[in-house]
Amino acid sequence: MNILISGASSGIGRALAIAYANSDANLFLCARNLQKLEQVKQICLELKANVYIKILDVKNEELVREWIEEIEKTHEIDLAIANAGISAGTGEGTEGVNQIKEIFATNVDGVLNLINPIIEKMKSRKRGQIALIASLAGFRGLPSSPAYSASKAAVKVYGEALRGNLAAFNIKVNVVCPGYVKTPMTAVNNFYMPFLMSVEKCAQKIKSGLAKNKSRIAFPFPLYFIVWFATLLPPCLTDFIFARLPKKGGLNKS
Repeated sequence: MNILISGASSGIGRALAIAYANSDANLFLCARNLQKLEQVKQICLELKANVYIKILDVKNEELVREWIEEIEKTHEIDLAIANAGISAGTGEGTEGVNQIKEIFATNVDGVLNLINPIIEKMKSRKRGQIALIASLAGFRGLPSSPAYSASKAAVKVYGEALRGNLAAFNIKVNVVCPGYVKTPMTAVNNFYMPFLMSVEKCAQKIKSGLAKNKSRIAFPFPLYFIVWFATLLPPCLTDFIFARLPKKGGLNKS
């Protein structure tokens, strides 16, 4: 199985690479941190996977397309997991313009840069699977991280629409909405994170959901239900509640 994972040097991407590493897997991993990516590669090699790494910023559309074209010359991508993303908050007040642009460029444009050329290939052979890593934060705009919430909402809704759009081409599309996961991205949070989950457990839930071709892979269920229920309430209630949630710090990348 040929599997591509972006943002594979740490966090959920790293855990997914390890979870899929076996003698039948060809893993194509990209990230911006060479040292961390090399460490992931070594772990996956020890698990008998074939591993190919690429130092890449998903914001660079041309380089992303070139990388995918290079892969497809010898390996047809079966599963692409668009995981690369960054998080930020408003610990010092409103988000700066540059911060907002960086979040959208990575979390939205970066996803499109990765999946669009892959979709072209999958449509021509009428098979494949694409997983988009969104977030429970994408269900409702959080005052603590407006740009992050909005970017993940865009990924979530776009993925849900793509699933029906690409079904005729036998392409599976799955949207993943995790809650709080113990990663370098959440390690900087100095507030209580309900139902905090290990990254290994998160990866297994994603892997299981993708194998079952679930449209939406959202977890943990208690937090998923709370967030979903909040979307049914009138804004006059949710504005009051969410405005009192803890605020995040500055820009965090993974």
